[in-house]
Amino acid sequence: MYADIKLPRDIYASEEHQMLKDTINEYYKQFIEPHRERWEEQGYCDKDAWLKAGELGLLCLDMPEEYGGGGLDFTFAALLIEEFSRLGANAPGFSMHSDIIAPYILKLGTEEQKKKFIPKMASGEWVGCLGMTEPGTGSDVQAIRTTAADMGDHYLINGSKTFITIGYNAYFCIVACKTNPGTPKEGISLIIVEEGMEGFSKGKPFKKLGLKESDTCELFFEDVKVPKENLLGIEGKGFIHMMTELPRERHTIGLQSVGSAEGAIEDTIVYTQTREAFKQPICGFQNTQFKMAEMAMDLQMHQAFIDRCTQLLAEGKLTAIQASMSKSSGSDMQARVVDGCLQLHGGYGYMWEFAIARRYADARVARIYGGTNEIMKLMISRGLFKDYHAELKAKRKAAKAKAAAQ
Repeated sequence: MYADIKLPRDIYASEEHQMLKDTINEYYKQFIEPHRERWEEQGYCDKDAWLKAGELGLLCLDMPEEYGGGGLDFTFAALLIEEFSRLGANAPGFSMHSDIIAPYILKLGTEEQKKKFIPKMASGEWVGCLGMTEPGTGSDVQAIRTTAADMGDHYLINGSKTFITIGYNAYFCIVACKTNPGTPKEGISLIIVEEGMEGFSKGKPFKKLGLKESDTCELFFEDVKVPKENLLGIEGKGFIHMMTELPRERHTIGLQSVGSAEGAIEDTIVYTQTREAFKQPICGFQNTQFKMAEMAMDLQMHQAFIDRCTQLLAEGKLTAIQASMSKSSGSDMQARVVDGCLQLHGGYGYMWEFAIARRYADARVARIYGGTNEIMKLMISRGLFKDYHAELKAKRKAAKAKAAAQ
């Protein structure tokens, strides 16, 4: 079996890691697997799943204990991401909540914001989402049009967001807005909008190709009055704040990718030993053996790199370029492996009741969200040609200054 040939993974070797893995598997069997078909149909998971996860300590694992978190290091969060992906459990969307939203509040929030939001997130009572993408902007964050007008003691927010992961289940959203538009102080700011604020509404969950039980929707803001104390971080510095946090988000996609690929390989090893063709199990054919060997090697190479990235992130040393590599190369590998495993399932692989079909549909978005893989390659190439890009930027700045002087 695949487990017998894997390299030992030191980052998950402790007894505490194994206990967490056992808890995740038990949680999946009791609170996700029995409900998946219904959740897929309705487009979102039930709130009870969040509350039970909070009760079991599966949310905000590396948030400080003083705010209700697990007080653990990032390797425990990484294990949770991988294990859920290995099981093919893409709902309820814990990674967005615990590994993206919670760190924003911990690192950028005031003491009051941390005490208000993180404990409720850790318990599963409040779900958080990130409102970054807008219709027509895609990966171009700086082109957002949602505005937050300064009204003295509050902001007035107008605009919309789309493709918002767990937006339908969310109690609050960290919204990227343009503040002071048309002035020298124009910039992007992050503002927390909470459920119940007048003018804040949600669209119905989208019908998606994959990740069907993890809700994705549009958010609408029409003259939403938000108190100034809901500003997260520094006004006008939201773009820098988001770029600082994106490495963690992108590495989580790399983690999801290796988890999904490992689950696909495990499922396919079992299937190819039980499915017969031409009077023998299809694992007896050299083509099957070679394909499985190739996919196992592909996964092993990526696991080794992504384990190192996990260690670096836990130490606060993971760079944006390394995270881009984790996300881009990991999701490309996931696509190759899941597609290869589906092929070995033959016609049954195209049937939705087989786990490999779900994995195939779910895998496609990994090369899109968190910044497309094309954007990741741009970031990596800028690191490779750093001097060239610095010189080009200086020339453009000089040309702009010269034009302004004339």
